[in-house]
Amino acid sequence: MTLTPMMKQYMEMKEKYKDYILFFRLGDFYEMFFEDAKTAARELELVLTGRDCGLKERAPMCGIPYHAANSYVGRLINKGYKIAICEQLEDPALAKGLVKRGIIKLITPGTYTDSTFLEENKNNYIMCLYIDKNENSALCFADISTGEFDCTDTPFDLSIIMDEISKYSPKEILVQEDIESSLLSKIKEFFNGSITKLNMDYFSQNVEKILKGQFADFNPREYKIETMKCCSSLLKYIHETQKTNFSHINKLQYYNVIDYLLIDGNSRRNLEITESLRENKKKGSLLWVIDKTNTAMGGRKLRKWLEQPLMDRNKIIERLNSVEELSDDISYHEDLREALKNIYDVERLVGKISSKSVNARELNSLKNSIEKIPNVKSILSHFKTKLLENMYENLDELKDIWSLIDSSILENPSISLKEGNLIKEGYNSKIDELREVKTHGKDWIASLEQREREITKIKSLKIGYNKVFGYYIEVTKSNLSMVPEGRYIRKQTLSNAERYITPELKEMEDKILGAEDELISLEYNTFIDIRNAIEKEINRMQTSAEIIAQIDCLSSLAKVAVENNYCKPDITLSDKISIEEGRHPIVEKMIPSGEFISNNTNMDASENQLLLITGPNMAGKSTYMRQVALIVIMAQIGCFVPAKRASISICDKIFTRIGASDDLSSGKSTFMVEMWEVSNILKNATNRSLILLDEVGRGTSTYDGLSIAWSVIEYICKNNKLKSKTLFATHYHELTKLEGTISGVRNYCVSVKKVDNNIVFLRKIIKGGADKSYGIEVAKLAGLPEKVLKRAQEILDSLENEKSCDSVRSKNTFIKKSDEAENNNTLKNKKNIKLNRQLGFSDMEKEALIKEIKNIDILNMTPMDGFNKLYDIIKRVKSI
Repeated sequence: MTLTPMMKQYMEMKEKYKDYILFFRLGDFYEMFFEDAKTAARELELVLTGRDCGLKERAPMCGIPYHAANSYVGRLINKGYKIAICEQLEDPALAKGLVKRGIIKLITPGTYTDSTFLEENKNNYIMCLYIDKNENSALCFADISTGEFDCTDTPFDLSIIMDEISKYSPKEILVQEDIESSLLSKIKEFFNGSITKLNMDYFSQNVEKILKGQFADFNPREYKIETMKCCSSLLKYIHETQKTNFSHINKLQYYNVIDYLLIDGNSRRNLEITESLRENKKKGSLLWVIDKTNTAMGGRKLRKWLEQPLMDRNKIIERLNSVEELSDDISYHEDLREALKNIYDVERLVGKISSKSVNARELNSLKNSIEKIPNVKSILSHFKTKLLENMYENLDELKDIWSLIDSSILENPSISLKEGNLIKEGYNSKIDELREVKTHGKDWIASLEQREREITKIKSLKIGYNKVFGYYIEVTKSNLSMVPEGRYIRKQTLSNAERYITPELKEMEDKILGAEDELISLEYNTFIDIRNAIEKEINRMQTSAEIIAQIDCLSSLAKVAVENNYCKPDITLSDKISIEEGRHPIVEKMIPSGEFISNNTNMDASENQLLLITGPNMAGKSTYMRQVALIVIMAQIGCFVPAKRASISICDKIFTRIGASDDLSSGKSTFMVEMWEVSNILKNATNRSLILLDEVGRGTSTYDGLSIAWSVIEYICKNNKLKSKTLFATHYHELTKLEGTISGVRNYCVSVKKVDNNIVFLRKIIKGGADKSYGIEVAKLAGLPEKVLKRAQEILDSLENEKSCDSVRSKNTFIKKSDEAENNNTLKNKKNIKLNRQLGFSDMEKEALIKEIKNIDILNMTPMDGFNKLYDIIKRVKSI
């Protein structure tokens, strides 16, 4: 048995796009077959049916209405699938034999532009990574919906590549097909989105031609070859999937990774910069606190500022000065914020114009947005800071585009471009004439119906219309006897009526329908001409949209500064970070107003390089450390900061090691994850970096952990290539001895007040080390049973006594042999005496281990189980 002709056509299409779900157009439906059908039925909750395909078994099948495809496509794309749209390329009614079909578009997570499913305040990036044989790497990122296209290059460095991926959070990554499996595995480990492999032809064919064709001012001498290969590959992929060229992708923005404050992916999560750690949502993040933007463009721009804090002091100060002027002039600032409201997403509207998918209503949205610009510009004229003045001078009011849309597009046009009702009266004389014919024709039909009723005396006579027969006169069967003989021509018989036509009616029908068809066609073509005229001004619209987005960002920062009582930081090139009464911007918004306890911070690269912070859990050590990092980030995006006063030296990198957890899927324990993170920090930090280390070494035994923490502190403070400003929180009180021993180490602790047997966290960071950890007191606050707490205190007292005895013994480095012999005899005499004393922790461990060994059933264990058990016993013995 062989496949039917239609199924052969389907299989030929599917063979070319194996990685895609194929939407195969059949009449008014997109149908899916075989595995695609099973996948779509499962993911979209569709009924799975079957279709005869020429084989013994019916082909699994499911389908969706073509006019409702967008919602189904969006759901599949958001789940990471790729979709190939196969359309009918000819009218089935006119086709001879099998209808011609072809792929008109490929939709992938990184190329999807439907605004219904895109987050309005977040870019939808697609990325390409290229690494040549000499280990030079290049990365580029594009957002098709807005036209952004960024690129960079660097000698191959895994940490930089992962940091850039983390920064942009692309929905899809393109890589070369010969990418090393270890690198691909690493990317997949940290990245959830779609990964597409490209063959090497993408990176070698027509590189300069593709780039020059897309970017008018492209100069190949300004870019490295690996960067050009990377960018051209991404462009080629976009062209092949979208089946069109995008005129709004017209600026190739090169950036250097060292131009921005580097924050690795782990630190971004720990600091909750754009989403909360627990729920992965905007609420509870720094972005949530500072985002008071009024436009979608501004929201995306502010997110990008947060993802890429500046390193250029002059640019930071320009932003800060603008925020200061806006916050000082409350009246004009409020007028400006009001003027920004109701400005639509011009960037994405421009993208729709470029992709030829914009409709008439969206052009009206563009017109309404442009209408707000003159007022924005007028208000800007009152501000005098350099950045705001430049925005005023460069903001194009786009009045000609507004006039074109206003004079041509109806106020309430049809959504579809193929239904007419698009163009205003007076814009095109031919359209006005055809509308006149159409209107008068329908008036004539109405008058004909009234005239025929009077002549025939049939009150129920009516003139109707359908696409098959056109206009007709309908008379019910009960009134057929009243129809004058020879007056009408019978056209159709129904169960309860007869339908007639007249030569006069058919003549008018030809005029009306001819006018309607011509009118729809003419309105469509006129709309296309208007759209094409607007498309020629894309650069101007993009410039204005960019300026509006920046104004919106600065306005948002100014509003936040006033509402939250932030201060303008002093940005310095020194090595000092000085914060007076600093606050955590997120935490203070999550608790009642005025309850947050502020703290001071003084750090530099010499005397106060590493602040060693001790104190109990839940006392606020981690909050304090995070707030310092967040204040630095806020300062470097040009934002006022939550403090009374702040002087911030520009940092190049921020690293955090906070709250490591098991990575079981990768076979990594808590301690392994912790050590990997610390290793990454020590390898990549510089003397301009800020490091946050919380409880280093806690994932292993006490002495191992203490030793590692001690060594890390020494390395940070003594390595001349490092000497980073560091906040180091720990429970190892022994480390407080390092103050005065290692240059730059300073002890701080979180103050705690003990009332009776309870403790009160004062949340204040003060100089000096903590005297104890207050672990049992914290357990009490957590609600542990009184019996457990009491027993814990007894064990703690016992362990502390043992430790005290051990300390005394360690000082007696010389013991006389006679005393030693006497002690041995004493021990022998007391060997069988049962001591009435409290068991120590180590005694209980030994007892439990002995009991476990006694109960081992060696006869029922495999050799491998026996080996693993022996290894476990040896490991535990070493730790006792």
